[in-house]
Amino acid sequence: MFGRLMRRDGRQGEPVTFDSGAGLVSARVRDESGRPLAGAEMVLRHKRTQRTARATADGFGLVVSTVSAGLYSVSISSGGYRESVHTVEVISGDHTALGELALQPDASLRLPEPGEWLIDQDHTSVQFVARHIGLSRVHGRFTDFRGSINVGHRIEDSSVEVIIDAASIDTASAQRDEHLRSADFLDVENYPRLHFFSNRIQRAAGDRWFLDGTLNLRGASRGVRLEAGYLGLRSWNGDRLGARATTELHREDFTINWQQTLAKGLAVVGSTVEIQLDIQAVRG
Repeated sequence: MFGRLMRRDGRQGEPVTFDSGAGLVSARVRDESGRPLAGAEMVLRHKRTQRTARATADGFGLVVSTVSAGLYSVSISSGGYRESVHTVEVISGDHTALGELALQPDASLRLPEPGEWLIDQDHTSVQFVARHIGLSRVHGRFTDFRGSINVGHRIEDSSVEVIIDAASIDTASAQRDEHLRSADFLDVENYPRLHFFSNRIQRAAGDRWFLDGTLNLRGASRGVRLEAGYLGLRSWNGDRLGARATTELHREDFTINWQQTLAKGLAVVGSTVEIQLDIQAVRG
């Protein structure tokens, strides 16, 4: 069986094959300005069985899913935008094209008021993930840190500063943690703190922002871009804001060059480290 995806000019594109008894559902998702919303999620829920299928939009905003024939509730969402909901009947061997869908900003996601917001260490996590011998991923965190977000009258005029105690690294292995604190890695005796500062903040789309700043680690300063998602405001023991952020570091950029290899040159520790931040900040 096959269907055809629609081209951007509205004409039929190349045929796409799929199993008998299934149909194709597609949409091209854009923001309020007409730009593609990469990463938008389409969820299809079968009206009778409640079975669900999920698909994610590519860099051009195109999202496609193949599902069994039947009646579906289809929701399309992206952080910071109002959900778009549709009911469609998927027909075996056919293509249901929802066409161009422009998601509208979620006005309920208020931005924080200007002023200083202090990072709440008890409800914030600073985590990292590194590859070990090309097989597993080692997860770790820092347990001692402080920081603040100084919100400007325009969010773009805000700044973020975070200071981390390097010795507080924790990977749930005392022997490994001691090695990570040594001169082979963080060299905490000579470089006791990691320091990040950014005053270059720009909106990407919806609840997504870019923070360009400088990370000082082990005496080396390098430019770093954080990809952040703003989670909104809550009131609990004060006014609070929430955000998540990720970035990827190459340890060689910070003169962390220790390496050991196994047979055939396989590295014990990968060169790339993924940083994951989950932040709550309280208004000062």
